[in-house]
Amino acid sequence: MNHFLDIHKTDPAALRGIIDSAAKMKAARSGRNRGAPDDDQPLAGQMVALIFEKPSTRTRVSFDVGVRQMGGQTMLLSGQEMQLGHGETIADTARVLSRYVDLIMIRTFDESVLIEMADYADVPVINGLTDRTHPCQIMADILTFEEHRGPIKGKKVVWSGDGNNVCASLLHAAGQFGFDLTFTGPAQLDPEAEFIGFARDAGVRVSIERDPHKAVEGADLVVTDTWVSMHDSQSAKERRHNMLRPYQVNKALMSAAKPDALFMHCLPAHREEEVTSEVMDGPHSVVFDEAENRLHAQKAVMRWCLGV
Repeated sequence: MNHFLDIHKTDPAALRGIIDSAAKMKAARSGRNRGAPDDDQPLAGQMVALIFEKPSTRTRVSFDVGVRQMGGQTMLLSGQEMQLGHGETIADTARVLSRYVDLIMIRTFDESVLIEMADYADVPVINGLTDRTHPCQIMADILTFEEHRGPIKGKKVVWSGDGNNVCASLLHAAGQFGFDLTFTGPAQLDPEAEFIGFARDAGVRVSIERDPHKAVEGADLVVTDTWVSMHDSQSAKERRHNMLRPYQVNKALMSAAKPDALFMHCLPAHREEEVTSEVMDGPHSVVFDEAENRLHAQKAVMRWCLGV
């Protein structure tokens, strides 16, 4: 069964096939109305459960629209509606859902919930995000980079800020797609050693550079994310701002990268915090192409999971 749980758990050839499939589907939609169905309707007759323990805009809309464009139907379920893992075990929920639907996407907090869901489901499970990783976002990022600059293999990518779940999946992608990654941020927020080790074991260069201006020298792509979570206390937010302020992506930082370097952010962005509006809306930014490409990348992931 083709679960899509993490980039490092998916064969590199399959990942490349997903990216190529996404690019073809995007090209095939050129000139159509946004809501128009795909010609081949590969998910006709299929039901997809979309489970959200965490709130979402891009993940919810892009998966829902993607399923509908491909001829399928969606069932949206919130954590409050399901009481996932409380009234009923996750394993039993997975078994029950498998009797009703053809595919499960789950956006949750604890990675163990995702793993248990996949272990007991009889249908494919997709990781829509956990506290540790965010693979669908990075598949969209790879698609975005390659449609603007060609193959990402051998390129230099710089992550500036907090070594969070998106950074973790970017490290997994570095190993699977063959690009180098430099992390710049405070030591307290370094990515997990396991994620760094995976990329290095795959033969790519992973560097940690505390000086952000040195870090971005020669960069083909600069990436950042929000500094705080909606669940952080006010005091925690203040501490993070103080730690991360030197790593803001602004015009001065982007000018130290390659002249044609791209800038990405998974959104939502806190403008004038982790990134300035001057960069977000400037010539390096591809953040809205990146947001659109969640739709195309996830459609390709779903087709791969279902073998259609």
